[in-house]
Amino acid sequence: MISADVNIPELNGLVLAGGKSRRMGMPKDLINWHGQEQRCYLADVMKDYCKEVFVSCRHDQVQGLDSRYRALPDTFLNIGPMGGILSALRARRDRAWLVIACDLPLLDEHTIRFLVSNRSRYGIATTYESPHDQLPEPLITIWEPESYPILLQFLGQGITCPRKALINSEKTILQPTLPDALMNVNTPEDAERARGLLDARKLN
Repeated sequence: MISADVNIPELNGLVLAGGKSRRMGMPKDLINWHGQEQRCYLADVMKDYCKEVFVSCRHDQVQGLDSRYRALPDTFLNIGPMGGILSALRARRDRAWLVIACDLPLLDEHTIRFLVSNRSRYGIATTYESPHDQLPEPLITIWEPESYPILLQFLGQGITCPRKALINSEKTILQPTLPDALMNVNTPEDAERARGLLDARKLN
């Protein structure tokens, strides 16, 4: 899945795991949905599609990360997921970045593979349309190197929401073949529903 075309930037992977999980009441990146910490599970899945994979985190999280995984501490601070995305783009300006948030426990390999296989060089990103509100889903998105100066422009305007950046930029939007795969889990109630859906998958 790693591109051999010299005209297409190679793809790195980034697991967004730097949130403080206030609504969940426990670190979302450490929840065990698939036999290991979610941040490590996603990093392992992404290895088949990316040149290098990193876990985006706060500086205070680095020491607790399994040494088999590579941390990429935020260098843009206190702006949420946008900080992790910008930090990655700045760290490797020549790479595109497959960015996946750690609060997507129903995300499956098919959904990741479909995104990578349908990556477009049109605009700044290839993303999915959210089945919940029909808006672009920035936290499972391939951000091209060209997105870095664009995101900096939005930041300069005080816009720290990557979704707003996508809405107002040229991009490619895909329809998810498995809509539940994009379900965000931010509260204990969300987690209970996600567990039920995962259990149902195992029975099928």
